[in-house]
Formats: sequence, C-alpha cells, structure tokens
Amino acid sequence: MKSSTPIILRRTALIIALSAAFPAFANDNNSDQDAQKAIAERVIIKGDKPTTLPTEIPTTIEGINAKAIETTINALDAEDALKYLPSLLVRKRYDGDYNHAVLATRASGTGNSARSMVYADGILLSNLLGNGAGFTPRWGLVTPEEIQRVDVLYGPFSAAYAGNSVGAVVDYVTRMPEKFEGHVKLAGFTENFQEVATDKSYSGHQLSASLGNKQGAFSWWVNVNRMDSDSHPLVFANKLLSAGTVSTAGKPVTGAVAGRNPQGLDWWLIGATTQYHTIQDHAKIKLAYEITPTVRASYTYGIWRNDMNSGAESYLRDANGAAVYSGDVNIAGRKFTINPTDIANSKNDLQHVTHGLSVKSNTKGEFDWEVAGSIYDYQKDIARAPTVAIPSADTGGAGRITDGSGTGWNTLALKGIWRPNTEHTVEFGYQREAYKLRTLVSNTTDWINGAATTRFSAFQGNSELSSFYAQDAWRINSVWKTIIGGRFEQWSAHDGALSNATTTLPFVKRDENEFSPKAALAFRAADDLILKASIGRAVRNPTVSELYQGTVSTQTIVNNDPNLKAEKSWTSEWSAEQSLDNGKGLLRTTFFHEDTSDALYSQTNTLVTPNITNIQNVDKIRTNGLEIAYQASDVFVPGLDVASSLTYADSIITKNDKFIKSVGKWQPRVPKWRANFVASYRVNDQLSTTLGVRYSGRQYGSLDNSDVNAFTYLGFSSFLVADVRVRYKIDKQWTAAVGINNLNNKKYWAFHPYTQRSLVAELKFDY
Repeated sequence: MKSSTPIILRRTALIIALSAAFPAFANDNNSDQDAQKAIAERVIIKGDKPTTLPTEIPTTIEGINAKAIETTINALDAEDALKYLPSLLVRKRYDGDYNHAVLATRASGTGNSARSMVYADGILLSNLLGNGAGFTPRWGLVTPEEIQRVDVLYGPFSAAYAGNSVGAVVDYVTRMPEKFEGHVKLAGFTENFQEVATDKSYSGHQLSASLGNKQGAFSWWVNVNRMDSDSHPLVFANKLLSAGTVSTAGKPVTGAVAGRNPQGLDWWLIGATTQYHTIQDHAKIKLAYEITPTVRASYTYGIWRNDMNSGAESYLRDANGAAVYSGDVNIAGRKFTINPTDIANSKNDLQHVTHGLSVKSNTKGEFDWEVAGSIYDYQKDIARAPTVAIPSADTGGAGRITDGSGTGWNTLALKGIWRPNTEHTVEFGYQREAYKLRTLVSNTTDWINGAATTRFSAFQGNSELSSFYAQDAWRINSVWKTIIGGRFEQWSAHDGALSNATTTLPFVKRDENEFSPKAALAFRAADDLILKASIGRAVRNPTVSELYQGTVSTQTIVNNDPNLKAEKSWTSEWSAEQSLDNGKGLLRTTFFHEDTSDALYSQTNTLVTPNITNIQNVDKIRTNGLEIAYQASDVFVPGLDVASSLTYADSIITKNDKFIKSVGKWQPRVPKWRANFVASYRVNDQLSTTLGVRYSGRQYGSLDNSDVNAFTYLGFSSFLVADVRVRYKIDKQWTAAVGINNLNNKKYWAFHPYTQRSLVAELKFDY
C-alpha cells in the first residue's frame, strides 16, 4: 500500500493557504453526508443524533458513546466520560468529588469554571454563580450508567450559547428506552495513599440501578445511584518556617514534616485535613410523550443528596505521644501558634433538585420549534464547621453554620428552525437565564447538631441574561458552505447585598448590552478531506460572586470593584479533517487562537497603596495553539482501536497594568502541552482490554508564575499517568470489569493531591 504521507503534506499546505484566504471555516455534520461518512462516525458516533445541540454545529466537536465509555473507562462519575477527549481536563481529586471538579479546556484552566457550559438533556448543570473551584458543574445529576453519549463543542462558535461557552459546551444525552430494559451495577474502589506522614487506604463502593420502557407514545426511565466514598486528605495544615519565633516557649512537639511551599520557602506540614467521607444519593425520573407523530413532550426530575463528614489528623505529638491540635507549640526551637481551625473537621448536608421540561417538534419540514425550561434548586445546602479545636470539636462545641438554601438558577429557551429551501437552514431563538445566590453564615453553640443563633455574615446577589440569537447555514454548492450568526445579550446584576453581624449594605445595580457575531466557512477539498475554520466573539459577564465581593467596614463595603468589566474574547480556529484507510480512521488538525480582554482573575493591584487583592480585570491574554486528534479502528490487527490527541497552547499574559510582574507570564493552570492516548483491543466478543495514557505539562497557579515548586501542596504539577481496564462479558446479561487508575502511581498536584494508584472492580447485570 502506498504511503499517504506526501498527500497529507500537500493537503496540510493547502489548509494553511486556505486559512489565509478565508478567515472562517465551519464544521458541518448534517449536510454533505456522503463526503463526510467517516467523519460522521467520529462526530456523531453510529449516527446517534444529539437531542439538545443546534442542528448545525459550526465548530470542532468530539464525542463518545455509552459503548465506548463502558469498554474503555473506569467510570464512577459522569465527568469520567471526558477523560480521554482532546484538550480537556477535569480536576477530579477523588471518586465522588462534588465540589472542586472544574473542567479545563484549550485556553482555560481549572480555575475558570465559568468559561465552559455543561448540560444534561438540555438542563444547565454548570454553576455560573461564581468562577472557580467552589462553583463546579453539578456532575452528580448524571450517573455513568444513564449516559447514552456525550458531545463536546469546542469554542464559542455557535450563536445558540452564551459567552460562557468560550471554552467548550459539554452535552450529556441520557438514555430513553425503546423497549423494556433494566440494569444494575455494583462497583468497588480502593486507593493506597502515601503523602507527607499519611499512609492509609481509602475505599468506597457504588450501586446503581435503572429501569425503563416504551409503551406506544409514552416512555419512561428511572435511575437511582448511591456512592459511599472515602477520599484521601486534600489539605495539609502548614506553618512557614519564617512565621515561627526562635524561642524555647510553647509545648515541645514532634512529628512535623519539613518541606517547601510552591514559592520554594521552607515550611512545616503539621496535619492532614479535609478527608471526606461522602454518601451521595441520586435519583432521576424521565418521562416522554409523543403528543403527535411530530411533537414530543419530555420531563425530567432529578434529586441529589450528599451527607459528608470531613476528618482531620494531626501529625504533632507531645512528650506523652498524644496528638496536638491547637495552642502554642515548639517545633525544632521555634514557637508557632496553631489556631483551632488550622486542623479542623467539618460537615455538609446537601439536597439539590432539578426539573426540566421540553416540548419539541420534529417535522423535518420547513419549520420546527422547541419550548424548554429548567430549574436547579438548592433545597438544602448546609455546611457546618467548628471554631473550637479537636478533640473538643469531636463532640460538639461552638462553630458556624453556612446555609446556602434558596440558591439556584432557572432557564427558558424558545427555539425555531426555518428551512425556506434546501440551501438555507436558519436557527433562531430567545433564551433567559436567571441566577440567585444566597449565603447566610450563623453562629451556633453546637456545630454538629445545634441550631443557628446570631448572624455572623451574609451575602446575596442575582443576575439575569436575556439573549436573542440567529444563525444561517447556507449551502452555497456541493463543496462550499457558510454559517453566519450573531447573539445579542442583555445582562443585569441586581439585589446584591453584603452583611456582617450587625449591618447590611447593598451593591449598585449593573446593566450591560453586548453583541457577539459568529462566522464560518467550510470547503470540501476532496471526498475524504474537509477544510474549515470558525471565528466568534464571546462575552463572559462577571458572576454574582465575582461582582459582589468585598467586606463591610464602618458602614462601607471595601475591597470591591463596582466597575468590574466582562471578559471579552475573540476566538478562531482553522481545521482539517482527513478520513484515512477507507473510513476506518480520522485525522483532525486544528490551529486555534484566542485574544481575551479584561480576563477575570484574583490578583493584587500594585497601583494603589495599600495594595488591594480581589477579583480584577487582567488587560490582555493571548493564546495560540495546535490540536491534533487521531482515531482509527482495526489498527494493525482486527479489534485494535486507537484514539489519541496532542495539544500545544502558548497562553501568555500580554498586558496587565495593575500587576506588571505578570506580563509575559503563562496564563495560570494552562499547560503548554497536553496529550491523551487510549488503545482498546477486542480479543473476542466477550473480552476487551484497554490502556489509556494521560499527560499534562507544567502549570502555574499564580499570575506571576512565582510558584516554582510544583510537586507540593498548593502546587500545580505536570503528570503522566496510565490507566488500564479489562472487561469480560460473562453471558448475555452479566458483565464484569476490573481496572487500575494511575497504574504507575504518579504523585501529582492541582493545589490538592490527585488520586494515587487505585483499583476499580465492577459487576453489571443487563436485562
């Protein structure tokens, strides 16, 4: 067989030439299907059409279906399905991580949760009340067993999504049955964790069951899931060596572990905290009814509960060998003061509920429409923490209760598709998203079971985004297609207020209007080659927690920027998708570029005295990158499937007047290199084996890149980890699987430690 290398080189040259001639190309997975048969296998696997995405998708899209997830991934959480997709990283620290699993994309790091959007059956799961580790998507509202497929749209190139789509849009499509079916899955997992002075095993188990049927025009689906998980410690209490006073004062203790912090300064690690024991319950009911042969109504109800207890362990021992948790101590000739909250435990009691309703036509004729709405409600959101030290805190004592009840968001979408002729498909609509954040912190005499007494602090804020959008996909001829669209957004933030124990002060209302154009052009260069590029503007408005920041001081809100601006990004990509080996393989090469103005980051303003540290606008960040993705079936031998990707991102802060030291530095948490590789071999119809490898290069956590020591608590390190999975189909109904995550037992960090080597075992019954 002749080598295809010269052809690929010539076509790569053609890509670059066309990219210079045409500023925007587009991806199309619905037209010219005869020329994109192989590409469609990757974009929409086995023809499974997404139910909530626009019919015309003018950008790079990657996806994975249920069969591939079950075969290749040790999936215990919904976000595990994204593990090997190009340029994506979910900061999942342990199985069942419910509050810090941020999604990172090409030009957005794991501190930028508001720069991506996650949906499940059209219900918004992204928590856009804030930006950062505490505002992660509500992954727990989806379980791996109910996933039919996942699609990821890269970049803000569809007018159908708000500016938070600048990184990516993730769409989970969950199952609806065509006949009676039932499934039960039992999984167990365990990890041996060794870090600092902790050397323990942490284990858990998960039980999931689902049942569904379709009877005439009516179909239904029920899924329940329970996860009981022990995490390794996530936080290590510490004291900088320089903070100690050379003295003989304080209780002499041993057990402190010497180390260096991310800035390379000497410190003592004195205890391990935030060791979660979390029990999570999930239940979902989906109902669908075909009102007519072309009109379908569907309703989703989901509930997620979490009961969490966080443990703590002091490394320090006094002369009698007793653990020391607070007070003045002496470590190697220096006196340090350990506060009661330095090595502390905590509790969470959460119950979140979601509703989704959609009525949609599917005539495939001149006009189709959809009306959809969703609600996400924090019915109960209680966090408890002591203000007294262990061991007194183990049985109660004073503390604080943080109540987030009443927080949530709701969405409304009115969508239309107009097909005036065979050349044009016009999509348009109106969308409204409303967010409400409520936090009340109260004192209590018993942090474990006591009622709230006096107010300690409170926070509230609302925001709304109303949008009109339209885009037209015009098939110019058999080889050319253009997509042009735009999105007008009206943003409002109001009813913001900040309280201390005695005073409540309001914030000023904000209103802004923005327009974001989108444009694309696609060219079918050959039967097996599609060239495309897209360009789009995205406006990411401040979340309520970013906008309404600060503290109350003498009847005034201080440390707040009332003029905080929205992030504004221009993003473009130039791509080629090359079908290989008669449709058995696909090679995609994408050049991407992003210019972001007024990026929202926490930083120190050095232009004022005294310096102020809060959420501020970083003037300019520029990202240039290259993404190469390859997928092929029956590589070298029948049954061997391979998927791999390589991403290079040059992401630099080019202007930041408030913090000059950051100019010329790398954008935080965006590595220069990322790579994924997964190979799955079907030995026969019963047995399959999978090897997956994930790599991420060096990252920085600070804007000035001063965190030079990456492999430590609070650091952001590189990593190279391997995962394996063996799946055996015992008979028609029973399947067993065993896998190892982080086979090479790499110790790596993203502020907190990631999971070390862990074993996963599964047994599943399908009816």
